[in-house]
Amino acid sequence: MDYDGSDRVAAPVAVKILVAGGFGAGKTTLVGSLTEIQPLRTEEDLSDAGTLVDELAGVEGKQTTTVAMDFGRIAIHSGLWVYLFGMPGQQRFWFMWDDLSSGTLGAVVLADTRRLADCFPAIDYFERRDTPFIVALNCFHGRRFPDLDEVRRALGIEARVPIVSCDAREGRSCRDALVVLVEHAIDALTASAGGRY
Repeated sequence: MDYDGSDRVAAPVAVKILVAGGFGAGKTTLVGSLTEIQPLRTEEDLSDAGTLVDELAGVEGKQTTTVAMDFGRIAIHSGLWVYLFGMPGQQRFWFMWDDLSSGTLGAVVLADTRRLADCFPAIDYFERRDTPFIVALNCFHGRRFPDLDEVRRALGIEARVPIVSCDAREGRSCRDALVVLVEHAIDALTASAGGRY
């Protein structure tokens, strides 16, 4: 148990982080790489009907899709947990975004550089809600990353929004992206509170 220095037991703290991005960007993989528990996945096989609405260019080998969310948990210590929620990327599931984003500290927008435009809806969503977010460029099969300034210009995001490289298959790489997000979210909260934190 954690104690706060008195006879009281310190209340546990939970932090909620979202993982967003386009269809096939690697959100399910990222959550699975980080979680310390068995991840909750709501993946279903792509159907023939779905091929009419799911754009598979660049991800032709993809056979499943997230239909609700992915969920994982990381224990920082006995009184602090990080809850990870992977948001569905396809437009027909965007109606769930408001519920999933309630109470979040911030979001990692995972971007596939082969399909960069697919992360625009998530970026727009978090900008409109004034939710701190970072953009994480997912490494696919050793692809070389473009210049980060070029990506920033292409996405039209402000200089204050961090852009990082990561590999959704590697826990350490994903953890480093989460650290950047948490630092960015703390900076944003401090700035919005006029430096009172």
